Amino acid sequence: MFAYKYRLVVAIVNYKSADLVCRSLEKLIPQLDNTVDRVCVVDNYSQDDSVEIITQFIFEHKLENIVELIASQKNGGFSYGNNLVIRPSLNQEDEIPEFLLLLNPDTLVGEKAIDELIGFMRSHPQAGIAGSRLEDPDGTAQRSSFRFHSIFSDIESSLRFGPISRLLSRWKVAPEIENKASKTDWVAGASMLIRSEVVKDIGLMDEDYFLYFEETDFCLQAKKKGWECWYVPNSRVIHFVGQSTGIISGNQDRPRRPRYWFEARQHYLLKNHGIFYTIIADLTWGIGFAIWRLRRFIQNKPDTDPENMLVDFWKNSIFFRVMNGKKK
Repeated sequence: MFAYKYRLVVAIVNYKSADLVCRSLEKLIPQLDNTVDRVCVVDNYSQDDSVEIITQFIFEHKLENIVELIASQKNGGFSYGNNLVIRPSLNQEDEIPEFLLLLNPDTLVGEKAIDELIGFMRSHPQAGIAGSRLEDPDGTAQRSSFRFHSIFSDIESSLRFGPISRLLSRWKVAPEIENKASKTDWVAGASMLIRSEVVKDIGLMDEDYFLYFEETDFCLQAKKKGWECWYVPNSRVIHFVGQSTGIISGNQDRPRRPRYWFEARQHYLLKNHGIFYTIIADLTWGIGFAIWRLRRFIQNKPDTDPENMLVDFWKNSIFFRVMNGKKK
């Protein structure tokens, strides 16, 4: 068996959320062992006082021997920030950790959350990735275990019609929440433990994603190499949804989806399924969502969709991409 220098390296990517990072570290550090664990906080070129705030927190709490701050010179996105931690951890033979944990700054790890993940992975050697149960501050579980995208899931998510949703329930991307450890397609990147051998097998996270779909893609590449992905609800992590990204599903304020969300979705589809599949997927979702918007208007249902979602979707679809001469 390979002799790892570290048990765990935790990667936390910050962008203008230094206070969240400090609060997250307060919960995380007591669960770590400074002889075998370390934390790398990446400031993704926040251009505010994040670096100063986090540096001061590390100094005041005497965490220099376990927490490192990396100040990136550009904001390359979630994958880019995590790769600043993953790359040196795996390229230097004397620095290799047994596990890597991707942890959002807007999280608070529950008691023994880290040990539960690591213990599960050690008892399941084919598990390459494991995700925590994410929950609201009041303990309500969030959906954090998912199925891979399919044309059927596009029909279900866009039409939002009860009989169709029941018929296509086995393809729904976000299934019902499990209360026991279960194998799944992919888990939320807010608290995702990765066995270092997985990165050795499939490489770094894809930096063509700025934000969103990167963990989906990473889990898919791992599956192609024979690794299992598991949801481990005994590892409980409070997640303040959207605090570090601003995107909250069903948000009553209905902020528009940023362009990078659409670009990430399209990159995922083109990379993993090809252009023909992407055309069908965009047609399916776009038409289905248009039907839902019409039905919502006729039935006077509450409007909880992001503002201008239908227009933004078509503007960023594969059809406009082809017309504009864009590739990849």
